[in-house]
Amino acid sequence: MTHLLDESFFQDAHTATGELRATTPVRHVVLPDGLPAWLVTGYDEAKAVMTDPRFSSHRVYDRLHRMSLGLGEDEETPFSDDLAANLLNLDPPDHTRLRKLVTKAFTSRSVAPLRSRIEQITDELLDAMSGSDTVEVLNALAYPLPIQVICELLGVPFDDRDKFTAWSKTMVDGGTSPEAGQATMMMAGYLNELIAAKRAEPADDLLTELVHVSDGGDVLSQRELVATAVVLLVGGFETTVNLISSGLLALARHPDQVKLLRDDRTLLPGAVEEFLRYETPNNLSSPRYTTEAVRLGDVEIPAGHFVVVSWLAANRDPSRFPGADRLDVTRPVGGHLAFGHGIHFCVGAPLARLEGEVAFGRLLDRFEGIELVSSSDGLRWRRSTSMHGLESLVLRLRSAR
Repeated sequence: MTHLLDESFFQDAHTATGELRATTPVRHVVLPDGLPAWLVTGYDEAKAVMTDPRFSSHRVYDRLHRMSLGLGEDEETPFSDDLAANLLNLDPPDHTRLRKLVTKAFTSRSVAPLRSRIEQITDELLDAMSGSDTVEVLNALAYPLPIQVICELLGVPFDDRDKFTAWSKTMVDGGTSPEAGQATMMMAGYLNELIAAKRAEPADDLLTELVHVSDGGDVLSQRELVATAVVLLVGGFETTVNLISSGLLALARHPDQVKLLRDDRTLLPGAVEEFLRYETPNNLSSPRYTTEAVRLGDVEIPAGHFVVVSWLAANRDPSRFPGADRLDVTRPVGGHLAFGHGIHFCVGAPLARLEGEVAFGRLLDRFEGIELVSSSDGLRWRRSTSMHGLESLVLRLRSAR
Protein backbone atom coordinates (compact mmCIF):
# COMPACT_ATOMS: atom_id res chain seq x y z
CA MET A 1 0.00 0.00 0.00
CA THR A 2 1.35 3.39 -1.02
CA HIS A 3 1.77 5.95 1.77
CA LEU A 4 1.16 9.62 0.91
CA LEU A 5 3.63 11.91 2.69
CA ASP A 6 2.23 15.24 3.82
CA GLU A 7 3.55 18.45 5.42
CA SER A 8 4.46 16.55 8.61
CA PHE A 9 7.25 14.94 6.60
CA PHE A 10 8.99 18.33 6.74
CA GLN A 11 7.68 19.93 9.94
CA ASP A 12 7.70 16.82 12.17
CA ALA A 13 10.17 14.71 10.25
CA HIS A 14 11.39 12.45 13.05
CA THR A 15 7.89 11.45 14.09
CA ALA A 16 6.77 10.89 10.50
CA THR A 17 9.77 8.82 9.44
CA GLY A 18 10.02 7.06 12.81
CA GLU A 19 6.48 5.75 12.45
CA LEU A 20 7.28 4.47 8.95
CA ARG A 21 10.50 2.82 10.15
CA ALA A 22 8.69 1.10 13.01
CA THR A 23 6.11 -0.30 10.59
CA THR A 24 8.46 -1.28 7.78
CA PRO A 25 11.89 0.21 6.96
CA VAL A 26 11.16 0.03 3.21
CA ARG A 27 7.86 1.54 2.08
CA HIS A 28 6.36 2.69 -1.20
CA VAL A 29 5.39 6.34 -0.85
CA VAL A 30 4.43 9.40 -2.81
CA LEU A 31 6.76 12.20 -1.74
CA PRO A 32 5.30 15.66 -1.06
CA ASP A 33 6.49 16.81 -4.50
CA GLY A 34 4.46 14.02 -6.14
CA LEU A 35 7.30 11.59 -6.89
CA PRO A 36 6.39 7.92 -6.36
CA ALA A 37 9.37 6.15 -4.79
CA TRP A 38 10.45 3.54 -2.27
CA LEU A 39 11.45 5.28 0.95
CA VAL A 40 14.13 3.59 3.06
CA THR A 41 14.11 4.52 6.75
CA GLY A 42 16.14 1.69 8.35
CA TYR A 43 19.87 1.98 8.97
CA ASP A 44 20.90 -1.45 7.62
CA GLU A 45 18.65 -1.09 4.59
CA ALA A 46 20.08 2.39 3.90
CA LYS A 47 23.63 1.06 3.82
CA ALA A 48 22.53 -1.77 1.54
CA VAL A 49 21.11 0.70 -0.99
CA MET A 50 24.35 2.67 -0.97
CA THR A 51 26.53 -0.36 -1.71
CA ASP A 52 24.40 -2.53 -4.01
CA PRO A 53 25.15 -1.71 -7.70
CA ARG A 54 21.62 -2.74 -8.65
CA PHE A 55 20.54 0.62 -7.23
CA SER A 56 21.84 2.84 -10.01
CA SER A 57 22.66 6.56 -10.09
CA HIS A 58 23.40 6.68 -13.83
CA ARG A 59 21.71 9.82 -15.21
CA VAL A 60 19.08 9.40 -12.53
CA TYR A 61 18.13 13.08 -12.49
CA ASP A 62 17.52 13.04 -16.23
CA ARG A 63 15.20 10.03 -15.75
CA LEU A 64 13.50 11.75 -12.85
CA HIS A 65 12.92 14.99 -14.74
CA ARG A 66 11.57 13.19 -17.80
CA MET A 67 9.18 11.09 -15.74
CA SER A 68 7.96 14.07 -13.69
CA LEU A 69 7.43 16.21 -16.79
CA GLY A 70 6.00 13.43 -18.96
CA LEU A 71 8.78 13.77 -21.55
CA GLY A 72 10.14 11.11 -23.89
CA GLU A 73 13.78 10.11 -24.30
CA ASP A 74 14.31 12.44 -27.29
CA GLU A 75 12.59 15.48 -25.85
CA GLU A 76 14.55 18.29 -24.22
CA THR A 77 14.04 19.06 -20.55
CA PRO A 78 14.18 22.57 -19.05
CA PHE A 79 17.17 21.50 -16.93
CA SER A 80 20.77 22.21 -17.91
CA ASP A 81 22.48 19.16 -19.36
CA ASP A 82 25.80 20.67 -18.25
CA LEU A 83 24.98 19.58 -14.70
CA ALA A 84 24.35 15.93 -15.61
CA ALA A 85 27.99 14.77 -15.42
CA ASN A 86 28.22 15.12 -11.65
CA LEU A 87 29.26 12.66 -8.96
CA LEU A 88 25.67 12.12 -7.79
CA ASN A 89 24.48 11.23 -11.28
CA LEU A 90 27.03 8.60 -12.29
CA ASP A 91 27.92 4.95 -11.69
CA PRO A 92 31.33 3.29 -12.03
CA PRO A 93 33.47 3.37 -14.07
CA ASP A 94 32.57 7.00 -14.93
CA HIS A 95 32.02 7.85 -11.25
CA THR A 96 35.34 6.23 -10.26
CA ARG A 97 37.28 8.24 -12.83
CA LEU A 98 35.62 11.56 -11.95
CA ARG A 99 35.87 11.10 -8.19
CA LYS A 100 39.57 10.22 -8.46
CA LEU A 101 40.27 13.48 -10.28
CA VAL A 102 38.18 15.55 -7.87
CA THR A 103 39.66 14.04 -4.69
CA LYS A 104 43.14 14.60 -6.09
CA ALA A 105 42.43 18.33 -5.90
CA PHE A 106 40.13 18.36 -2.86
CA THR A 107 41.65 16.45 0.05
CA SER A 108 41.56 16.61 3.84
CA ARG A 109 45.14 17.87 3.69
CA SER A 110 44.11 20.76 1.43
CA VAL A 111 41.30 21.67 3.86
CA ALA A 112 43.36 21.62 7.08
CA PRO A 113 45.24 24.91 6.41
CA LEU A 114 41.88 26.68 6.18
CA ARG A 115 41.35 26.49 9.96
CA SER A 116 42.92 29.86 10.74
CA ARG A 117 40.92 31.59 8.01
CA ILE A 118 37.68 29.93 9.18
CA GLU A 119 38.45 31.08 12.73
CA GLN A 120 39.02 34.63 11.49
CA ILE A 121 35.73 34.74 9.56
CA THR A 122 33.85 33.23 12.51
CA ASP A 123 35.31 35.77 14.94
CA GLU A 124 34.31 38.65 12.66
CA LEU A 125 30.75 37.33 12.45
CA LEU A 126 30.55 36.83 16.21
CA ASP A 127 31.91 40.34 16.77
CA ALA A 128 28.97 41.66 14.76
CA MET A 129 26.56 39.58 16.87
CA SER A 130 27.92 40.76 20.23
CA GLY A 131 25.86 43.38 22.03
CA SER A 132 22.55 42.25 20.53
CA ASP A 133 19.93 40.85 22.88
CA THR A 134 18.65 38.39 20.29
CA VAL A 135 20.20 37.11 17.07
CA GLU A 136 18.74 35.42 14.00
CA VAL A 137 21.62 32.99 13.63
CA LEU A 138 21.02 31.76 10.10
CA ASN A 139 21.64 35.19 8.60
CA ALA A 140 24.21 36.19 11.21
CA LEU A 141 26.39 33.06 11.22
CA ALA A 142 25.07 29.84 9.66
CA TYR A 143 24.83 31.21 6.11
CA PRO A 144 27.68 33.73 5.82
CA LEU A 145 30.41 31.51 7.30
CA PRO A 146 30.23 28.54 4.89
CA ILE A 147 29.37 30.76 1.92
CA GLN A 148 32.45 32.92 2.41
CA VAL A 149 34.66 29.86 2.99
CA ILE A 150 33.49 28.00 -0.12
CA CYS A 151 33.77 31.16 -2.23
CA GLU A 152 37.38 31.67 -1.16
CA LEU A 153 38.22 27.98 -1.53
CA LEU A 154 36.77 27.61 -5.03
CA GLY A 155 37.71 31.09 -6.21
CA VAL A 156 34.13 32.30 -6.70
CA PRO A 157 33.71 36.09 -6.37
CA PHE A 158 32.12 36.74 -2.98
CA ASP A 159 30.16 39.64 -4.47
CA ASP A 160 28.21 37.07 -6.51
CA ARG A 161 27.05 35.16 -3.44
CA ASP A 162 23.48 36.44 -3.55
CA LYS A 163 23.05 35.17 -7.11
CA PHE A 164 24.33 31.65 -6.61
CA THR A 165 22.71 31.20 -3.19
CA ALA A 166 19.34 32.12 -4.72
CA TRP A 167 19.92 29.67 -7.57
CA SER A 168 21.01 27.00 -5.11
CA LYS A 169 17.93 27.42 -2.91
CA THR A 170 15.66 27.16 -5.94
CA MET A 171 17.49 24.09 -7.24
CA VAL A 172 17.47 22.35 -3.86
CA ASP A 173 13.91 23.19 -2.84
CA GLY A 174 12.27 23.38 -6.26
CA GLY A 175 12.39 19.74 -7.34
CA THR A 176 11.30 19.45 -10.98
CA SER A 177 9.59 22.85 -11.17
CA PRO A 178 10.24 25.21 -14.11
CA GLU A 179 11.87 27.60 -11.63
CA ALA A 180 14.36 24.91 -10.62
CA GLY A 181 15.11 24.23 -14.28
CA GLN A 182 15.75 27.92 -14.91
CA ALA A 183 18.04 28.05 -11.87
CA THR A 184 20.16 25.18 -13.26
CA MET A 185 20.51 27.08 -16.53
CA MET A 186 21.59 30.26 -14.76
CA MET A 187 24.04 28.41 -12.52
CA ALA A 188 25.55 26.51 -15.47
CA GLY A 189 25.97 29.69 -17.53
CA TYR A 190 27.62 31.50 -14.63
CA LEU A 191 30.09 28.67 -13.96
CA ASN A 192 30.94 28.19 -17.65
CA GLU A 193 32.02 31.83 -17.74
CA LEU A 194 33.94 31.55 -14.47
CA ILE A 195 35.79 28.41 -15.60
CA ALA A 196 36.74 30.14 -18.86
CA ALA A 197 38.17 33.00 -16.80
CA LYS A 198 40.21 30.52 -14.69
CA ARG A 199 41.64 28.98 -17.88
CA ALA A 200 42.65 32.39 -19.18
CA GLU A 201 44.02 33.65 -15.86
CA PRO A 202 44.82 30.80 -13.41
CA ALA A 203 44.55 31.65 -9.72
CA ASP A 204 45.44 29.97 -6.44
CA ASP A 205 42.06 28.31 -5.84
CA LEU A 206 40.31 24.96 -6.09
CA LEU A 207 38.45 25.76 -9.31
CA THR A 208 41.73 26.53 -11.07
CA GLU A 209 43.15 23.31 -9.62
CA LEU A 210 40.21 21.35 -11.02
CA VAL A 211 40.71 22.95 -14.44
CA HIS A 212 44.28 21.67 -14.53
CA VAL A 213 44.04 18.44 -12.54
CA SER A 214 45.05 15.33 -14.46
CA ASP A 215 45.77 11.67 -13.94
CA GLY A 216 47.88 9.94 -16.56
CA GLY A 217 46.80 12.52 -19.11
CA ASP A 218 43.11 12.26 -18.15
CA VAL A 219 41.43 15.58 -17.37
CA LEU A 220 37.96 16.86 -16.52
CA SER A 221 35.89 17.89 -19.52
CA GLN A 222 34.14 21.28 -19.55
CA ARG A 223 30.79 19.68 -18.66
CA GLU A 224 32.41 17.68 -15.87
CA LEU A 225 34.05 20.84 -14.53
CA VAL A 226 30.73 22.69 -14.45
CA ALA A 227 28.88 19.77 -12.85
CA THR A 228 31.62 19.24 -10.26
CA ALA A 229 31.74 22.96 -9.44
CA VAL A 230 27.99 22.94 -8.79
CA VAL A 231 28.21 19.94 -6.45
CA LEU A 232 31.10 21.54 -4.51
CA LEU A 233 29.59 25.02 -4.45
CA VAL A 234 26.07 24.02 -3.44
CA GLY A 235 27.10 21.13 -1.20
CA GLY A 236 29.90 23.25 0.25
CA PHE A 237 27.54 25.57 2.07
CA GLU A 238 24.04 24.03 2.18
CA THR A 239 25.01 21.16 4.47
CA THR A 240 27.07 23.36 6.79
CA VAL A 241 24.31 25.96 7.11
CA ASN A 242 22.02 23.25 8.46
CA LEU A 243 24.71 21.69 10.65
CA ILE A 244 25.38 25.00 12.41
CA SER A 245 21.77 26.11 12.81
CA SER A 246 20.36 22.70 13.80
CA GLY A 247 23.30 22.12 16.14
CA LEU A 248 22.64 25.42 17.89
CA LEU A 249 18.95 24.54 18.22
CA ALA A 250 19.95 21.21 19.79
CA LEU A 251 22.26 22.97 22.26
CA ALA A 252 19.60 25.55 23.16
CA ARG A 253 17.23 22.70 23.99
CA HIS A 254 19.85 20.74 25.95
CA PRO A 255 21.74 22.99 28.41
CA ASP A 256 23.18 19.90 30.10
CA GLN A 257 25.05 19.12 26.86
CA VAL A 258 26.31 22.71 26.68
CA LYS A 259 27.78 22.30 30.16
CA LEU A 260 29.54 19.09 29.14
CA LEU A 261 31.17 20.88 26.20
CA ARG A 262 32.18 23.86 28.33
CA ASP A 263 33.79 21.58 30.91
CA ASP A 264 35.61 19.42 28.37
CA ARG A 265 36.44 20.88 24.96
CA THR A 266 37.96 17.58 23.81
CA LEU A 267 34.34 16.48 23.36
CA LEU A 268 33.80 19.04 20.57
CA PRO A 269 34.79 16.94 17.52
CA GLY A 270 32.56 14.13 18.72
CA ALA A 271 29.78 16.62 19.44
CA VAL A 272 29.86 17.75 15.81
CA GLU A 273 29.37 14.12 14.78
CA GLU A 274 26.45 13.85 17.20
CA PHE A 275 24.84 17.02 15.77
CA LEU A 276 25.19 15.51 12.30
CA ARG A 277 23.50 12.31 13.47
CA TYR A 278 20.86 13.86 15.70
CA GLU A 279 19.52 16.47 13.26
CA THR A 280 20.98 15.34 9.94
CA PRO A 281 21.50 18.32 7.56
CA ASN A 282 20.40 16.33 4.50
CA ASN A 283 16.86 15.04 4.24
CA LEU A 284 16.70 12.39 1.52
CA SER A 285 19.53 10.89 -0.50
CA SER A 286 19.86 11.60 -4.19
CA PRO A 287 17.49 9.14 -5.88
CA ARG A 288 18.52 5.84 -7.36
CA TYR A 289 16.60 3.41 -9.53
CA THR A 290 16.59 -0.37 -9.62
CA THR A 291 18.17 -1.97 -12.69
CA GLU A 292 16.41 -5.24 -11.82
CA ALA A 293 14.03 -6.48 -9.15
CA VAL A 294 15.78 -6.23 -5.78
CA ARG A 295 14.74 -7.66 -2.43
CA LEU A 296 15.42 -5.16 0.35
CA GLY A 297 14.45 -6.21 3.84
CA ASP A 298 11.06 -7.88 3.56
CA VAL A 299 10.11 -6.04 0.35
CA GLU A 300 10.78 -6.76 -3.30
CA ILE A 301 11.28 -3.57 -5.32
CA PRO A 302 10.48 -3.99 -9.03
CA ALA A 303 12.95 -3.01 -11.75
CA GLY A 304 12.92 0.61 -12.86
CA HIS A 305 11.56 2.06 -9.61
CA PHE A 306 13.04 5.07 -7.80
CA VAL A 307 14.50 4.55 -4.32
CA VAL A 308 15.45 7.25 -1.78
CA VAL A 309 17.02 6.95 1.67
CA SER A 310 15.90 9.09 4.59
CA TRP A 311 19.22 9.97 6.21
CA LEU A 312 17.59 11.43 9.30
CA ALA A 313 15.47 8.31 9.80
CA ALA A 314 18.46 6.00 9.39
CA ASN A 315 20.46 8.12 11.83
CA ARG A 316 17.69 7.80 14.45
CA ASP A 317 17.34 4.02 14.04
CA PRO A 318 17.42 2.63 17.61
CA SER A 319 18.70 -0.73 16.36
CA ARG A 320 21.98 1.05 15.47
CA PHE A 321 22.01 3.94 17.95
CA PRO A 322 20.73 3.12 21.47
CA GLY A 323 18.69 6.04 22.78
CA ALA A 324 18.65 7.39 19.24
CA ASP A 325 16.25 10.25 20.04
CA ARG A 326 18.53 11.51 22.81
CA LEU A 327 21.26 14.11 22.15
CA ASP A 328 24.48 12.85 23.72
CA VAL A 329 27.75 14.65 22.93
CA THR A 330 29.64 11.83 24.69
CA ARG A 331 28.20 9.19 22.34
CA PRO A 332 30.92 7.04 20.70
CA VAL A 333 31.85 8.65 17.39
CA GLY A 334 31.21 6.92 14.10
CA GLY A 335 28.64 5.09 12.09
CA HIS A 336 26.20 7.86 11.20
CA LEU A 337 25.18 8.37 7.58
CA ALA A 338 24.97 12.17 7.49
CA PHE A 339 27.52 12.30 4.66
CA GLY A 340 26.18 9.24 2.89
CA HIS A 341 27.92 5.90 2.53
CA GLY A 342 29.89 3.98 -0.06
CA ILE A 343 31.21 5.42 -3.31
CA HIS A 344 28.99 8.52 -3.04
CA PHE A 345 30.28 9.54 0.40
CA CYS A 346 30.47 13.34 0.47
CA VAL A 347 33.87 14.63 -0.69
CA GLY A 348 33.32 17.85 1.29
CA ALA A 349 32.84 16.12 4.66
CA PRO A 350 36.23 17.25 6.08
CA LEU A 351 35.41 20.90 5.33
CA ALA A 352 31.93 20.73 6.89
CA ARG A 353 33.34 19.08 10.02
CA LEU A 354 36.07 21.70 10.34
CA GLU A 355 33.66 24.62 9.93
CA GLY A 356 31.26 23.10 12.44
CA GLU A 357 34.00 22.51 15.01
CA VAL A 358 35.29 26.08 14.69
CA ALA A 359 31.81 27.67 14.74
CA PHE A 360 30.60 25.81 17.84
CA GLY A 361 33.91 26.18 19.66
CA ARG A 362 34.21 29.91 19.05
CA LEU A 363 30.57 30.48 19.97
CA LEU A 364 30.99 28.61 23.28
CA ASP A 365 34.08 30.74 23.99
CA ARG A 366 32.17 33.94 23.36
CA PHE A 367 28.74 33.30 24.89
CA GLU A 368 27.69 31.82 28.24
CA GLY A 369 24.00 31.46 27.55
CA ILE A 370 22.29 29.92 24.49
CA GLU A 371 18.52 30.26 24.78
CA LEU A 372 15.73 29.64 22.30
CA VAL A 373 13.55 32.76 21.93
CA SER A 374 10.59 31.36 20.03
CA SER A 375 8.67 28.26 21.06
CA SER A 376 9.09 25.00 19.21
CA ASP A 377 5.72 25.66 17.56
CA GLY A 378 7.21 28.77 15.98
CA LEU A 379 10.04 26.91 14.26
CA ARG A 380 9.62 26.13 10.58
CA TRP A 381 11.70 23.63 8.61
CA ARG A 382 12.53 24.06 4.94
CA ARG A 383 10.09 22.36 2.62
CA SER A 384 12.83 20.46 0.84
CA THR A 385 13.28 16.76 0.15
CA SER A 386 17.03 17.35 -0.25
CA MET A 387 17.88 19.44 2.80
CA HIS A 388 16.72 19.26 6.40
CA GLY A 389 17.19 22.71 7.87
CA LEU A 390 15.46 25.56 9.63
CA GLU A 391 14.01 28.55 7.83
CA SER A 392 14.94 30.79 10.76
CA LEU A 393 16.34 30.49 14.28
CA VAL A 394 16.31 33.33 16.82
CA LEU A 395 18.47 32.81 19.91
CA ARG A 396 19.30 34.87 22.96
CA LEU A 397 23.07 34.73 23.41
CA ARG A 398 24.48 36.00 26.71
CA SER A 399 28.09 37.14 26.41
CA ALA A 400 30.70 35.64 28.73
CA ARG A 401 32.12 38.06 31.28
